[in-house]
Amino acid sequence: MKSILFKSLAFCFIALTLWSCKKDETQTVANAGSGGTLTASVSALVLDKSMLSKNVITFNLTDASFGYNAAISNVLQVAVKGTNFASPKQAAIDTKATTKVFTGLELNNLLLSLKLSTATNTDVEFRIKSSIADSLAPVYSNVVSLSARPFPLTAWIYVPGNYQGWNPATADSLVSVMGDGVYTGIIKFDGGNLKITTGKNWNVAYGSAGAGKISTTGGDISSVSAGLKQVTVDLNANTISIEDAKIWSMIGNAIPGANWDVDQDLNPINDGKGTWAVTTNLAVGEFKFRYNHDWGISIGNGSGNVAVASAGSYTITLSVNADGKTGSYTLVKK
Repeated sequence: MKSILFKSLAFCFIALTLWSCKKDETQTVANAGSGGTLTASVSALVLDKSMLSKNVITFNLTDASFGYNAAISNVLQVAVKGTNFASPKQAAIDTKATTKVFTGLELNNLLLSLKLSTATNTDVEFRIKSSIADSLAPVYSNVVSLSARPFPLTAWIYVPGNYQGWNPATADSLVSVMGDGVYTGIIKFDGGNLKITTGKNWNVAYGSAGAGKISTTGGDISSVSAGLKQVTVDLNANTISIEDAKIWSMIGNAIPGANWDVDQDLNPINDGKGTWAVTTNLAVGEFKFRYNHDWGISIGNGSGNVAVASAGSYTITLSVNADGKTGSYTLVKK
């Protein structure tokens, strides 16, 4: 009887041990994680146009640790020194990459996105943000400092698509006034697809990577629907947004058939200077410019209307100031 009882207890002990081992083997729990490391090849940089295509800084990094092997997502964050990364800008890092190299153009764009002075050096800080899941808090590397000075550089990218025959050479453009890698503009689409190119050719073309992201391996980007669209592309974060544009128009009895009831839309000139223009017939009378087909914001001759003394075909150009509420105009009769 004792022998049977001993064997039963031994069997239970072995079974419990095996169950415990199996449980230990299959249960993998990520810990809070510890940040990786970051180093930079230089500690000071004054950028200029001669450096645009040259590699100017290399960051070397090691991965963070979360307690087990997992796919770690890394981004390089940069912020003005002393801000404790309250509003950092970010640059993507390829999966499993151990280095991040910036050309002069790429770093200049990133620094300008921080609104840094182009007259003097500013101290900025870099760190790596590492994540494995939304449910787990990210961890950060050590901080690397850089004394840097960007330079202003107006730049354009291009938007070939179905609306214009997929020809980069004749495509509408988006402008980055500060050359900070963020490009904006208003384009009239036909509801078809598009892509983004860095030149008037197909050498470098960005397509949709899903969820508002773009990549050089992405497919066609949807324009959502036909009409004038406000397009914003951020080549630092590789993102795009397309939304209905708010536009400037003319309204008044100087516009044939309008009589203060129908707007004549102006065409956006994506020059970064707030320029709008149209060539149209005008009758003797008056008109005003207004924003988004509404009287909330309007521009005229001072506080009054713009007078047209002679009927004919005119090229009308409106230049809106940075405040988005005031501006100047020209009327040139053809």
